[in-house]
Amino acid sequence: MPLCWPSGLSARLFKNRENDPTNPEKLPDSGSSTTSASGSTLGPEADTKPQKSKKTKWKGRRTKKKKSDDNKTTEDNSDLKKDGEDAKVELEGNKEGEKRKVAVGSVCEAKNIYKGPADEEGNWTWSDKCPDDVEEAAENEETAKFAIIVRKQKSNDSRKSLEAHSIIIQSPWLRKALSDILNGYHGVVCELSRLEFEAPFKPFVHRWTEFTKYLEKPDLDEKTKEHMQLLYNILDYEIGDKVRAFQDYLRNGVVSFKDLWMIFQPGQIVVSKHIGKLSGFEMLETEYMSDQCGKFLQVRCDSVEYDGKEFGRYMESINIPEFLGTKKITGLKVYPLHFHEKQEGLKAELIKRGEIFEKLAGHHYKQYTGKAITWDREGNEVEVQINGRIVVDIDSFNRFSPFRARYVNEWTPADLENFTKYKAEKGLPDDKFVLPPYYQMIARPRTSGYSLKYKKWVDFFVDQISEIEWNEHAFDRLVLPPDQKELILSFSESQLAGSKFDDVISGKGKGIICLLSGPPGVGKTLTAEAVAENLRVPLHMLTSGELGSDPWVVERELTSILELVARWNAILLLDECDVFLEARSTHELERNKIVSIFLRTLEYYEGIMFMTTNRVEDIDAAFQSRIHVSIEYPDLNSVSRRTIWSNFLKGSSLKSSLTDRDIAELAELKLNGRQIKNVLKTAQLLAARKKSPTLDREFIETVLKIEKKRPGVPQPDKMLHYM
Repeated sequence: MPLCWPSGLSARLFKNRENDPTNPEKLPDSGSSTTSASGSTLGPEADTKPQKSKKTKWKGRRTKKKKSDDNKTTEDNSDLKKDGEDAKVELEGNKEGEKRKVAVGSVCEAKNIYKGPADEEGNWTWSDKCPDDVEEAAENEETAKFAIIVRKQKSNDSRKSLEAHSIIIQSPWLRKALSDILNGYHGVVCELSRLEFEAPFKPFVHRWTEFTKYLEKPDLDEKTKEHMQLLYNILDYEIGDKVRAFQDYLRNGVVSFKDLWMIFQPGQIVVSKHIGKLSGFEMLETEYMSDQCGKFLQVRCDSVEYDGKEFGRYMESINIPEFLGTKKITGLKVYPLHFHEKQEGLKAELIKRGEIFEKLAGHHYKQYTGKAITWDREGNEVEVQINGRIVVDIDSFNRFSPFRARYVNEWTPADLENFTKYKAEKGLPDDKFVLPPYYQMIARPRTSGYSLKYKKWVDFFVDQISEIEWNEHAFDRLVLPPDQKELILSFSESQLAGSKFDDVISGKGKGIICLLSGPPGVGKTLTAEAVAENLRVPLHMLTSGELGSDPWVVERELTSILELVARWNAILLLDECDVFLEARSTHELERNKIVSIFLRTLEYYEGIMFMTTNRVEDIDAAFQSRIHVSIEYPDLNSVSRRTIWSNFLKGSSLKSSLTDRDIAELAELKLNGRQIKNVLKTAQLLAARKKSPTLDREFIETVLKIEKKRPGVPQPDKMLHYM
């Protein structure tokens, strides 16, 4: 009985069997009959037809053989059946392999596909059919021989039918000339073998004077002159009107909004009050843009910034809103430095300010008076008035302030080359970084730091930062017994110099903690201030309100403050410390956590800390062993008060007419030091109101009368004597 194969099966089956190196049987050449192992015979068509199409139908017929016995015939039939089953399995195994005859990406050729036509909705896809309307490339070997290629397009200018979209410089003589003319122009590299400039050809507008001067050079060779003249004729036709408008703007000092880009040449110094003070920037590029408020020209420029670790470039974007007609160039938000009427004087001023900016790198303890910059919740700048001691420290500002960190971009290769050249001229070592005058001129006018008085992170204007005027007599005027003053001064100076004393556990107990206790107004806070003034170090005053009430907040804030104090080599004053150091109890778990935090913190504190309290009896007993010096301030007596009156009168800005007898009588009033200071301050204001040249006793008595009437205030003895 004949066995029918599926379509295309025989060809693939026998092809596989022929290629199988393990098959002892080999198929004969095309045109001869082949007998299978099962006895079936295939004609010559079996070798040719399957190769033409997979759909060709094949039939394999079993040839009748002489029957010698029944067993042999049965055996032949079983062999044929087995071969058919094997063929089916082999066919199924080859189906997947036939789909993937070549490994992905193995053919070393490029396959081109093309953008297909779009439908009505504008959707399109890629196709392997090349579009019929493709034209030959306009730029080829033939165009490569021309010095300049001008790409033309329809013009919107009524004076021209066509205008240049772009020009391509291929002449080596022109490339050499332009490398001198456009030297230093941002974004132009004339070393390339093919230079392309797009309309409105800004580099040529900005460097037109240099271009014409180069063309007029007497030593110019004929070939270069010929090519330069060709380029000149092209540019004069394309941008001649823009060049003449630009030169007209320069002569009259005005500009229109549409031509505003012309006055900004990349690489030039521009000036602006963009960040508060008139500052210098290096102009990079301009771009016309628009938003919901209208059109504007964005001027992008670089300044020199410091991020707390290194100097670098910082980009600013300054927007000039659209305006009608023409506007005076110096009236713009930003304009080139050479338009300033006193540009040389301004340059010197900017360089001097840049020197200060460079010196303020790192952290410095300084004095500040004037406006500073902080930020609201939306990140907008807000002006604040700052007077007093500050610490300039950009690195700490970046780490601990809630405001955006200052960052810098890398120097350009040209910058690094300029630095090396400047150091070689000045004979400076390679490892020392210095800013050349050009970079000082474009340094930012602001630096960041911390106001110790107002407890704020702010931006300071560098030209308002000054050296501190130290009070040389602050510690001498402190009203304390000589032995106590000597003790406080000795341990403060030794700790600041770096005491070598340490605990059994390294790093533990290396700080100095001094507890000052006594009634209000006897000089506890003044003691810490006088010590800091004498040692010329910052004093960081810390109150309970700055640390919060949650234990985890207290620990976080206290850790940050102690790190700052250590970095600044400052003295820490914890005022009214009993709020945090109150004795622990069994029912106030949150307070116990806060006390434990302070105990652990004080154990490993390495600086100088003064703690003040007027309730020493409420402090937890565990703190007593951690306090190195404890000083009790008694109530002031008449002698102490007399000294305080005298000290305040000597430091008064208004000359005093009080006699020693007046001071002695005033000292009999039971006032504390803070009350004496407030009385004298108010009396000075009263004297200024009366335009008195001296501070007289009558002004003090007037203030004392008013003080007597204050509700809830215990009246000092003998005050009625002055009423």
